[in-house]
Amino acid sequence: MDILKTIFEFIQNQVLGMKWLNETIGTLLSMIGIDVQTRFGGSIQFFIYDVIKITILLCVLIFIISYIQSYFPPERSKKILGKFKGIGANVISALLGTVTPFCSCSSIPLFIGFTSAGLPLGVTFSFLISSPMVDLGSLVLLMSIFGIKVAVIYVVMGLVIAVIGGTLIEKMHMEKYVESFIRNAKHVDIDSPTLVVKERIQYAREQVVETFRKVFPYILVGVGIGALIHNWIPAAWIESILGSDNPLGVIFATLVGIPMYADIFGTIPVAEALLAKGAQLGTVLAFMMAVTTLSLPSMIMLKKAIKPKLLFLFFVICTVGIILVGYLFNALHAFLII
Repeated sequence: MDILKTIFEFIQNQVLGMKWLNETIGTLLSMIGIDVQTRFGGSIQFFIYDVIKITILLCVLIFIISYIQSYFPPERSKKILGKFKGIGANVISALLGTVTPFCSCSSIPLFIGFTSAGLPLGVTFSFLISSPMVDLGSLVLLMSIFGIKVAVIYVVMGLVIAVIGGTLIEKMHMEKYVESFIRNAKHVDIDSPTLVVKERIQYAREQVVETFRKVFPYILVGVGIGALIHNWIPAAWIESILGSDNPLGVIFATLVGIPMYADIFGTIPVAEALLAKGAQLGTVLAFMMAVTTLSLPSMIMLKKAIKPKLLFLFFVICTVGIILVGYLFNALHAFLII
Protein backbone atom coordinates (compact mmCIF):
# COMPACT_ATOMS: atom_id res chain seq x y z
CA MET A 1 0.00 0.00 0.00
CA ASP A 2 2.85 2.39 0.84
CA ILE A 3 4.47 1.61 -2.51
CA LEU A 4 1.26 2.44 -4.38
CA LYS A 5 0.92 5.68 -2.43
CA THR A 6 4.50 6.61 -3.27
CA ILE A 7 3.93 5.87 -6.96
CA PHE A 8 0.71 7.87 -6.98
CA GLU A 9 2.35 10.86 -5.27
CA PHE A 10 5.23 10.72 -7.75
CA ILE A 11 2.82 10.76 -10.70
CA GLN A 12 0.78 13.61 -9.22
CA ASN A 13 3.70 15.76 -8.09
CA GLN A 14 6.46 15.05 -10.61
CA VAL A 15 4.65 13.86 -13.76
CA LEU A 16 1.43 15.89 -13.71
CA GLY A 17 2.43 18.64 -11.28
CA MET A 18 6.00 18.86 -12.68
CA LYS A 19 7.44 20.05 -9.36
CA TRP A 20 10.88 19.29 -10.76
CA LEU A 21 10.27 21.94 -13.41
CA ASN A 22 9.43 24.55 -10.77
CA GLU A 23 12.61 23.75 -8.88
CA THR A 24 14.68 23.88 -12.07
CA ILE A 25 13.26 27.26 -13.05
CA GLY A 26 13.91 28.58 -9.54
CA THR A 27 17.54 27.42 -9.76
CA LEU A 28 18.04 28.99 -13.20
CA LEU A 29 16.53 32.29 -12.09
CA SER A 30 18.79 32.33 -9.02
CA MET A 31 21.81 31.71 -11.26
CA ILE A 32 21.07 34.88 -13.24
CA GLY A 33 20.61 36.95 -10.10
CA ILE A 34 16.83 36.88 -9.58
CA ASP A 35 15.81 36.16 -6.00
CA VAL A 36 12.72 33.92 -6.20
CA GLN A 37 11.96 34.61 -2.53
CA THR A 38 10.92 38.16 -3.38
CA ARG A 39 7.51 39.06 -4.79
CA PHE A 40 8.97 39.99 -8.15
CA GLY A 41 11.14 36.90 -8.43
CA GLY A 42 8.38 34.64 -7.18
CA SER A 43 5.99 36.07 -9.78
CA ILE A 44 8.46 35.38 -12.58
CA GLN A 45 9.02 31.82 -11.35
CA PHE A 46 5.27 31.17 -11.02
CA PHE A 47 4.57 32.60 -14.48
CA ILE A 48 7.28 30.68 -16.35
CA TYR A 49 6.58 27.43 -14.52
CA ASP A 50 2.81 27.48 -14.97
CA VAL A 51 2.95 28.55 -18.63
CA ILE A 52 5.38 25.75 -19.52
CA LYS A 53 3.57 23.14 -17.42
CA ILE A 54 0.10 23.95 -18.75
CA THR A 55 1.38 24.22 -22.33
CA ILE A 56 2.94 20.76 -22.17
CA LEU A 57 -0.15 19.21 -20.60
CA LEU A 58 -2.38 21.12 -23.01
CA CYS A 59 -0.64 19.84 -26.15
CA VAL A 60 -0.48 16.24 -24.93
CA LEU A 61 -4.11 16.25 -23.79
CA ILE A 62 -5.44 17.90 -26.94
CA PHE A 63 -3.67 15.31 -29.06
CA ILE A 64 -5.09 12.39 -27.05
CA ILE A 65 -8.59 13.86 -26.81
CA SER A 66 -8.67 14.84 -30.47
CA TYR A 67 -7.62 11.34 -31.48
CA ILE A 68 -10.51 9.94 -29.42
CA GLN A 69 -12.81 12.63 -30.78
CA SER A 70 -12.03 11.53 -34.35
CA TYR A 71 -14.22 8.49 -33.62
CA PHE A 72 -17.15 10.75 -32.65
CA PRO A 73 -17.93 13.22 -35.47
CA PRO A 74 -21.28 15.03 -35.19
CA GLU A 75 -23.06 12.54 -37.44
CA ARG A 76 -21.94 9.55 -35.42
CA SER A 77 -22.63 11.30 -32.12
CA LYS A 78 -26.14 12.10 -33.32
CA LYS A 79 -26.75 8.45 -34.21
CA ILE A 80 -25.43 7.28 -30.85
CA LEU A 81 -27.67 9.68 -28.96
CA GLY A 82 -30.66 8.74 -31.10
CA LYS A 83 -30.49 5.14 -29.86
CA PHE A 84 -31.18 6.09 -26.23
CA LYS A 85 -34.33 7.31 -24.55
CA GLY A 86 -35.16 9.05 -21.29
CA ILE A 87 -32.52 9.80 -18.68
CA GLY A 88 -30.19 7.27 -20.33
CA ALA A 89 -29.96 9.58 -23.34
CA ASN A 90 -29.06 12.49 -21.04
CA VAL A 91 -26.30 10.44 -19.41
CA ILE A 92 -24.82 9.41 -22.77
CA SER A 93 -25.08 12.98 -24.04
CA ALA A 94 -23.27 14.32 -20.97
CA LEU A 95 -20.54 11.71 -21.41
CA LEU A 96 -20.13 12.59 -25.09
CA GLY A 97 -19.62 16.16 -23.98
CA THR A 98 -16.40 15.11 -22.27
CA VAL A 99 -14.68 14.39 -25.61
CA THR A 100 -15.71 17.60 -27.36
CA PRO A 101 -14.25 21.15 -27.59
CA PHE A 102 -12.80 22.94 -24.62
CA CYS A 103 -14.96 26.02 -24.21
CA SER A 104 -18.64 26.89 -24.22
CA CYS A 105 -18.52 28.99 -27.40
CA SER A 106 -17.12 26.11 -29.45
CA SER A 107 -19.75 23.74 -28.01
CA ILE A 108 -22.72 25.88 -29.03
CA PRO A 109 -22.46 25.17 -32.80
CA LEU A 110 -22.58 21.43 -32.04
CA PHE A 111 -25.56 22.01 -29.75
CA ILE A 112 -27.35 23.85 -32.57
CA GLY A 113 -26.52 21.04 -35.00
CA PHE A 114 -27.85 18.35 -32.66
CA THR A 115 -31.02 20.35 -31.97
CA SER A 116 -31.72 21.03 -35.64
CA ALA A 117 -31.18 17.34 -36.35
CA GLY A 118 -34.20 16.55 -34.20
CA LEU A 119 -32.60 15.22 -31.03
CA PRO A 120 -34.62 15.82 -27.83
CA LEU A 121 -33.98 19.26 -26.37
CA GLY A 122 -33.09 17.95 -22.92
CA VAL A 123 -30.49 15.63 -24.42
CA THR A 124 -28.81 18.45 -26.34
CA PHE A 125 -28.76 20.63 -23.21
CA SER A 126 -27.06 17.87 -21.23
CA PHE A 127 -24.36 17.96 -23.90
CA LEU A 128 -24.18 21.77 -23.83
CA ILE A 129 -23.67 21.83 -20.05
CA SER A 130 -21.12 19.03 -19.81
CA SER A 131 -18.99 19.93 -22.83
CA PRO A 132 -17.30 23.06 -21.42
CA MET A 133 -17.64 22.13 -17.75
CA VAL A 134 -16.02 18.68 -17.75
CA ASP A 135 -13.71 16.96 -20.20
CA LEU A 136 -10.80 14.55 -20.14
CA GLY A 137 -8.40 17.48 -20.12
CA SER A 138 -9.95 19.01 -17.01
CA LEU A 139 -9.70 15.66 -15.22
CA VAL A 140 -5.95 15.41 -15.77
CA LEU A 141 -5.24 19.09 -15.09
CA LEU A 142 -7.29 19.07 -11.90
CA MET A 143 -5.40 15.97 -10.78
CA SER A 144 -2.13 17.85 -11.28
CA ILE A 145 -3.25 20.67 -8.96
CA PHE A 146 -5.86 19.34 -6.53
CA GLY A 147 -5.34 15.57 -6.47
CA ILE A 148 -7.33 12.65 -7.84
CA LYS A 149 -10.21 12.83 -5.32
CA VAL A 150 -11.02 16.43 -6.16
CA ALA A 151 -10.65 15.83 -9.90
CA VAL A 152 -12.92 12.78 -10.00
CA ILE A 153 -15.64 14.31 -7.80
CA TYR A 154 -15.50 17.55 -9.83
CA VAL A 155 -16.09 15.63 -13.07
CA VAL A 156 -18.83 13.46 -11.53
CA MET A 157 -20.66 16.49 -10.12
CA GLY A 158 -20.35 18.29 -13.46
CA LEU A 159 -21.96 15.32 -15.18
CA VAL A 160 -24.70 15.24 -12.53
CA ILE A 161 -25.50 18.92 -13.19
CA ALA A 162 -25.59 18.21 -16.94
CA VAL A 163 -27.92 15.21 -16.57
CA ILE A 164 -30.27 16.89 -14.08
CA GLY A 165 -30.32 20.14 -16.06
CA GLY A 166 -31.09 18.42 -19.33
CA THR A 167 -33.76 16.24 -17.70
CA LEU A 168 -35.52 19.26 -16.14
CA ILE A 169 -35.56 21.11 -19.45
CA GLU A 170 -36.94 17.99 -21.15
CA LYS A 171 -39.72 17.58 -18.57
CA MET A 172 -40.76 21.22 -18.93
CA HIS A 173 -41.29 20.84 -22.70
CA MET A 174 -39.43 23.97 -23.75
CA GLU A 175 -39.15 23.10 -27.45
CA LYS A 176 -41.24 26.12 -28.50
CA TYR A 177 -38.56 28.39 -27.08
CA VAL A 178 -35.97 27.22 -29.61
CA GLU A 179 -35.67 29.64 -32.52
CA SER A 180 -37.72 28.53 -35.52
CA PHE A 181 -34.80 28.55 -37.97
CA ILE A 182 -33.22 25.76 -35.90
CA ARG A 183 -36.38 23.74 -35.36
CA ASN A 184 -37.24 23.87 -39.06
CA ALA A 185 -33.71 23.33 -40.38
CA LYS A 186 -33.25 20.67 -43.03
CA HIS A 187 -30.33 18.32 -42.57
CA VAL A 188 -28.69 15.63 -44.62
CA ASP A 189 -27.67 12.44 -42.85
CA ILE A 190 -24.18 11.77 -44.18
CA ASP A 191 -21.93 9.06 -42.82
CA SER A 192 -18.43 10.22 -41.98
CA PRO A 193 -15.74 8.39 -43.90
CA THR A 194 -13.72 5.81 -42.02
CA LEU A 195 -10.35 7.25 -41.12
CA VAL A 196 -7.17 5.24 -40.93
CA VAL A 197 -4.76 5.67 -37.99
CA LYS A 198 -2.45 7.97 -39.98
CA GLU A 199 -5.39 10.28 -40.78
CA ARG A 200 -6.54 10.32 -37.16
CA ILE A 201 -3.01 11.26 -36.04
CA GLN A 202 -2.91 14.04 -38.62
CA TYR A 203 -6.31 15.27 -37.43
CA ALA A 204 -5.09 15.25 -33.81
CA ARG A 205 -1.98 17.23 -34.78
CA GLU A 206 -4.07 19.84 -36.58
CA GLN A 207 -6.34 20.14 -33.55
CA VAL A 208 -3.31 20.67 -31.30
CA VAL A 209 -2.12 23.59 -33.46
CA GLU A 210 -5.57 25.11 -33.90
CA THR A 211 -6.62 24.80 -30.26
CA PHE A 212 -3.24 25.95 -28.95
CA ARG A 213 -3.41 29.14 -31.02
CA LYS A 214 -6.90 29.83 -29.69
CA VAL A 215 -6.25 28.91 -26.06
CA PHE A 216 -2.69 30.14 -25.44
CA PRO A 217 -3.61 33.83 -24.96
CA TYR A 218 -6.04 32.80 -22.21
CA ILE A 219 -3.31 30.70 -20.59
CA LEU A 220 -1.02 33.75 -20.50
CA VAL A 221 -3.78 35.91 -19.00
CA GLY A 222 -4.81 33.23 -16.52
CA VAL A 223 -1.25 32.54 -15.37
CA GLY A 224 -0.57 36.28 -15.16
CA ILE A 225 -3.59 36.76 -12.88
CA GLY A 226 -2.51 33.70 -10.91
CA ALA A 227 0.99 35.11 -10.42
CA LEU A 228 -0.50 38.42 -9.28
CA ILE A 229 -2.76 36.71 -6.74
CA HIS A 230 -0.05 34.30 -5.62
CA ASN A 231 2.64 36.90 -4.91
CA TRP A 232 1.07 40.35 -4.55
CA ILE A 233 -2.44 40.08 -3.06
CA PRO A 234 -2.40 39.55 0.73
CA ALA A 235 -3.80 36.21 1.87
CA ALA A 236 -6.01 38.01 4.39
CA TRP A 237 -7.92 39.68 1.55
CA ILE A 238 -8.64 36.39 -0.20
CA GLU A 239 -9.59 34.67 3.06
CA SER A 240 -11.98 37.47 4.00
CA ILE A 241 -13.82 37.27 0.67
CA LEU A 242 -13.55 33.61 -0.33
CA GLY A 243 -12.55 31.91 2.93
CA SER A 244 -14.58 29.86 5.40
CA ASP A 245 -15.61 32.95 7.39
CA ASN A 246 -17.71 34.22 4.50
CA PRO A 247 -20.78 31.99 3.98
CA LEU A 248 -21.58 33.85 0.75
CA GLY A 249 -18.17 33.18 -0.78
CA VAL A 250 -19.47 30.49 -3.17
CA ILE A 251 -22.25 32.74 -4.46
CA PHE A 252 -19.84 35.66 -4.87
CA ALA A 253 -17.28 33.53 -6.74
CA THR A 254 -19.97 32.16 -9.07
CA LEU A 255 -21.33 35.62 -9.91
CA VAL A 256 -17.82 37.02 -10.45
CA GLY A 257 -16.96 34.15 -12.80
CA ILE A 258 -20.00 34.59 -15.08
CA PRO A 259 -18.90 37.78 -16.94
CA MET A 260 -15.47 36.29 -17.64
CA TYR A 261 -14.52 34.12 -20.60
CA ALA A 262 -11.90 31.41 -20.48
CA ASP A 263 -11.61 27.65 -20.67
CA ILE A 264 -10.38 25.14 -18.13
CA PHE A 265 -6.75 25.79 -19.08
CA GLY A 266 -6.99 29.50 -18.37
CA THR A 267 -8.91 29.20 -15.10
CA ILE A 268 -6.80 26.54 -13.38
CA PRO A 269 -3.77 28.79 -12.61
CA VAL A 270 -6.15 31.38 -11.12
CA ALA A 271 -7.85 28.67 -9.06
CA GLU A 272 -4.48 27.32 -7.91
CA ALA A 273 -3.39 30.76 -6.69
CA LEU A 274 -6.70 31.44 -4.93
CA LEU A 275 -6.55 28.12 -3.11
CA ALA A 276 -2.97 28.76 -2.01
CA LYS A 277 -4.06 32.12 -0.56
CA GLY A 278 -6.77 30.63 1.64
CA ALA A 279 -9.88 30.46 -0.55
CA GLN A 280 -12.06 27.43 0.11
CA LEU A 281 -11.95 24.54 -2.34
CA GLY A 282 -15.65 24.61 -3.23
CA THR A 283 -15.57 28.37 -3.71
CA VAL A 284 -12.66 28.06 -6.13
CA LEU A 285 -14.27 25.24 -8.10
CA ALA A 286 -17.57 27.15 -8.30
CA PHE A 287 -15.64 30.04 -9.83
CA MET A 288 -14.09 27.67 -12.40
CA MET A 289 -17.45 26.13 -13.32
CA ALA A 290 -19.07 29.55 -13.74
CA VAL A 291 -16.30 30.85 -15.99
CA THR A 292 -16.27 27.79 -18.25
CA THR A 293 -20.04 27.23 -18.45
CA LEU A 294 -21.79 30.58 -18.07
CA SER A 295 -19.43 33.05 -19.70
CA LEU A 296 -21.06 36.18 -21.11
CA PRO A 297 -19.86 35.57 -24.72
CA SER A 298 -21.40 32.08 -24.71
CA MET A 299 -24.70 33.48 -23.37
CA ILE A 300 -24.74 36.01 -26.21
CA MET A 301 -24.12 33.26 -28.77
CA LEU A 302 -26.75 31.01 -27.24
CA LYS A 303 -29.31 33.82 -27.33
CA LYS A 304 -29.20 33.57 -31.13
CA ALA A 305 -30.44 29.98 -30.92
CA ILE A 306 -32.96 29.98 -28.07
CA LYS A 307 -35.50 32.46 -26.73
CA PRO A 308 -35.02 34.43 -23.48
CA LYS A 309 -37.23 32.19 -21.32
CA LEU A 310 -35.24 29.04 -22.18
CA LEU A 311 -31.95 30.92 -21.90
CA PHE A 312 -32.94 32.14 -18.43
CA LEU A 313 -33.93 28.61 -17.38
CA PHE A 314 -30.58 27.25 -18.59
CA PHE A 315 -28.78 30.01 -16.69
CA VAL A 316 -30.70 29.39 -13.45
CA ILE A 317 -30.25 25.59 -13.55
CA CYS A 318 -26.50 25.88 -14.12
CA THR A 319 -26.04 28.64 -11.54
CA VAL A 320 -27.96 26.81 -8.81
CA GLY A 321 -26.15 23.55 -9.61
CA ILE A 322 -22.74 25.23 -9.49
CA ILE A 323 -23.50 26.93 -6.16
CA LEU A 324 -24.71 23.67 -4.60
CA VAL A 325 -21.58 21.86 -5.81
CA GLY A 326 -19.46 24.66 -4.36
CA TYR A 327 -21.01 24.32 -0.92
CA LEU A 328 -20.70 20.52 -1.12
CA PHE A 329 -16.98 20.76 -1.84
CA ASN A 330 -16.53 23.25 1.00
CA ALA A 331 -18.24 20.82 3.37
CA LEU A 332 -15.86 18.07 2.25
CA HIS A 333 -12.79 20.36 2.08
CA ALA A 334 -10.81 18.66 4.85
CA PHE A 335 -11.45 15.20 3.41
CA LEU A 336 -10.57 16.12 -0.16
CA ILE A 337 -7.37 18.12 0.24
CA ILE A 338 -4.42 15.77 0.52
